[in-house]
Amino acid sequence: MADGPRLKIDGGIPNQLARAAQAAGALEEHGYDGGWTPETSHDPFLPLLLAAEHTSRLEVGTNIAVAFARNPMIVANVGWDLQAYSKGRFILGLGTQIQPHIEKRFSMPWSHPARRMREFVSALHAIWAAWQDGTKLRFEGDFYTHKIMTPMFTPEPLSCSLPKVFIAAVGETMTEMCGEVGDGHLGHPMVSKRYITEVTTPALLRGLARAGRTRSDLELSAEVLVATGENDAALETATAAVRKQIAFYGSTPAYRKVLELHGWGDLHDELNRLSKQGEWDAMGSLIDDDMLAAFAVVGPVDTIASALKSRCAGVVDRVLPIFLTASETCVNAAMKEFRQ
Repeated sequence: MADGPRLKIDGGIPNQLARAAQAAGALEEHGYDGGWTPETSHDPFLPLLLAAEHTSRLEVGTNIAVAFARNPMIVANVGWDLQAYSKGRFILGLGTQIQPHIEKRFSMPWSHPARRMREFVSALHAIWAAWQDGTKLRFEGDFYTHKIMTPMFTPEPLSCSLPKVFIAAVGETMTEMCGEVGDGHLGHPMVSKRYITEVTTPALLRGLARAGRTRSDLELSAEVLVATGENDAALETATAAVRKQIAFYGSTPAYRKVLELHGWGDLHDELNRLSKQGEWDAMGSLIDDDMLAAFAVVGPVDTIASALKSRCAGVVDRVLPIFLTASETCVNAAMKEFRQ
């Protein structure tokens, strides 16, 4: 069970610079707790400078920044500056991406992702300790080494806390590691409530225990696909889009274990085969109502808030609902009740 009296609600901040400030301001105005940028077609960090400038309360973070496309010193520096400028509201959300992207898109090394991520986060903490407390920097790991830090390259100490580090994880090994070294866990839309309670949370607790920490030392987040609309036609369109999105995720080997938990492991093979043929509509038709209910919240606008609370309250600490097709008016109407 999640600690804390209130379920936090997060929203997305576009990673296009021209849109980030207005979107972040709107999230704060509408009472959201946090706003996240993805690393897709644009850099995830730059928009957060604008988001921080145009808000005063909203937490702002990356969900996710690709850790292995960078090194700890580069990430430590940008995280430090965003934390200082936002006055303590920045969250560094890190993910691994997958091997082909790291090697063939970013031209960076890939090996032992959970071990490498643990070391990446440990290196961040060592660098930040050197900057904040004057601790001698002498980090020597299997993947990263940081042993030089002179006054010219040392930023001013923070007047707020160090940045929180959230880690994206689905598999048990990565999730346990998140429990050991992370300040928070970033969920994925292709994760059901059952998977969170039976797999994710126990793995986090094992990691926390190994590090001598408790559940209150870590925030657990979830992303939930939402299908809704102002009328029946809009709801039908949204539902079809969500089915296709679930099918896309289900075709990826990383999420086969999630399907297997529900007894749908064989579906992955068919979805994977169809994805290679570009049969996206056919893939969506394979997602039946039970699967839809496992991975999404579906219904009229006035049912969404209560459905999200029922799904997430007491299970996670914060939730990021993902509306694939709903209008801004529709989203605001759905989430207004959630925030009351």
